[in-house]
Amino acid sequence: MKPMSKLCLIAASLFMLGTGSAMASDIAPVKANNVVLVHGSWADGSSWADVISRLQAAGLHVTAVQNPLTSVADDVAATQRVLNQQDGPTVLVGHSYAGTVVSEAGGNPKVSSLVYVAARAPDAGEDFVALSAKYPTMPVRAGTEEHDGYISLKQDAFLKYFASDVPHDKAMELFAVQQPIAKTLFTDRTTAAAWHTKPSWYAVSSLDQTINPDLERFLAKRMGATTIELPSSHLSLVSHSREIADLILEASGRQP
Repeated sequence: MKPMSKLCLIAASLFMLGTGSAMASDIAPVKANNVVLVHGSWADGSSWADVISRLQAAGLHVTAVQNPLTSVADDVAATQRVLNQQDGPTVLVGHSYAGTVVSEAGGNPKVSSLVYVAARAPDAGEDFVALSAKYPTMPVRAGTEEHDGYISLKQDAFLKYFASDVPHDKAMELFAVQQPIAKTLFTDRTTAAAWHTKPSWYAVSSLDQTINPDLERFLAKRMGATTIELPSSHLSLVSHSREIADLILEASGRQP
């Protein structure tokens, strides 16, 4: 081996030893024609309406999952059914609690990249309740109520803390279609974390009163995600639909 070639090989080896495997976010996104959107707690698929219209206008095939919000396993199964119907590379997007779902379901071979919108992003087997407890509790929690084993948000908390920067009439529409969550939903644990192996993007909501913004920043940094920060409530997919759609377009290998 020539001396210069040997030096290059050694340098490359040292680089790999020093950095480990490349972060998933360092991998250029595969061009995808499909987007699957997964809604979070106290919402349904209609929460993506403004994002959907923007993505469709850009020529993407878009499907919004309707989660039962009964367990992580049930929601992952609903998402997998939709993913299995896609005809090629697919961007999988999760808002809020649905970050848990896409972290588990994102191992599907059709998923080319992941996008988290003010979302949970647990590691495999992680006690996310314990992780969240390291950060101050957000005020939306005081506005929950339980009926028959399911938890929903009271109107005042929904408008004031969940959708604080959404126009009142739109926020009332979203309140009307909110889906209660199973009482045990947030304590379920995942068995996989697809963000370890799939390129990931994250939109932090700096004015979030549902998930602590500092927790969002920690999660984005931990996964090595390409990150943006929006001066938004928890519902950035509604109040900042253009920016969220642009982030998804970037993850699909397209220019916003």
